Amino acid sequence: MNKKEKNIFSNTINSNICPVHEGLKVIGGKWSLQIIYQIGTEKRRFGEMKRLIPEISEKMLIQELKRLVASNILHRKAYKEIPPRVEYSLTEYGYKVLPIIEQIKAFGNALIEKES
Repeated sequence: MNKKEKNIFSNTINSNICPVHEGLKVIGGKWSLQIIYQIGTEKRRFGEMKRLIPEISEKMLIQELKRLVASNILHRKAYKEIPPRVEYSLTEYGYKVLPIIEQIKAFGNALIEKES
């Protein structure tokens, strides 16, 4: 690579930290992107998420939702009702992940077309 070409793997903020690694620490899990994709621009309750992603265990869904809330990707709103109601939605920070998911979706569709 000559000096005029931009190295896409370089980090302009801090040369000791890889930005791809940092991003993948938040959204790189098996279920993270699927959860974010299913929530999208909606508010979703736990039961809805379980129905939308039937392959995930209840324990794993709880863990991933908590992790995404702690990472400021999701917002959790608990209503003081009986029975208790909790809704999850994307934060402003979480909305930044949606274009990434759209690119992965386009890539997946291209793979499906190629295999058909």
